[in-house]
Amino acid sequence: MGRTVYVNGSFVAEEDARISIFDRGFLFADGIYEVTAVIDGRLVDNDLHLARLERSLREIGIPMPVAKERILEIQAELVRRNVLREGVVYLQVTRGVADRDFNYAESMEPCLVGFTQEKKLVDTAAGRDGVAVDVADDPRWARRDIKTVMLLGQVLAKKNAKNNGFHEVWFVEDGYVTEGASSTAFIVNDQGTIITRPNSHAVLPGCTRRALRKIAEDEGVKIEERTFTIEEAYTAKEAFLTSASSLVTPIIKIAERTIAEGTPGPITRRLQAIYLDLARTQSEPIL
Repeated sequence: MGRTVYVNGSFVAEEDARISIFDRGFLFADGIYEVTAVIDGRLVDNDLHLARLERSLREIGIPMPVAKERILEIQAELVRRNVLREGVVYLQVTRGVADRDFNYAESMEPCLVGFTQEKKLVDTAAGRDGVAVDVADDPRWARRDIKTVMLLGQVLAKKNAKNNGFHEVWFVEDGYVTEGASSTAFIVNDQGTIITRPNSHAVLPGCTRRALRKIAEDEGVKIEERTFTIEEAYTAKEAFLTSASSLVTPIIKIAERTIAEGTPGPITRRLQAIYLDLARTQSEPIL
């Protein structure tokens, strides 16, 4: 049997799901998305993801399609119907359906779709052994703080990185690292301080990043929010990335430069373990 998905008010089999060819998400990438991890049948950091969804929609003038409480009910029902113990729940909201026109009516009714994906998140090879990330010029628009479905720059960069043997790609602008194509970038210096770029229009405000910052503060690990150059990253004592689907993943190579001795560092390991423990207990199991 295929998955059950959600489309504009109804739970349907994936083979029966339909959206209009005049949906502005399809025609203009005029929409917002969110991805929430599911571990042991629990939604991870979901309050942060729903808050970011609401903010992103507000930034481009799309109303919430339903209340946040209803979205949570939809997510939970998708998890239950698909018996999802580990993976992600994907949500997408577009401005709605209308004949193709750059202009749009303020009264348009937004479209909401959601589905689950089974995916191994815990005890992956990437999480155990670390990954290599490529480096590329940042090709994206100026409002990267909005989680838009307009992802062509990231798609092409990640495909090129994969073709060259890399797991992810870090974008660089004016010599400074912005973020990964689908992750937040972190380095650790010789003093054991975690460094990550501050939130701004240049980067997406990561939900896993926010959760990890609180963990670091609780554990007495210093975090410094500032820009850092790619040269500084090359000489970092440790490096790692975060996202909903990669959790906390060590980085052992950036471009052709090996980080430290090519093995995940102790600070990364510590944060990785604490984050996973919290993810497994922070919300009630749905299944």
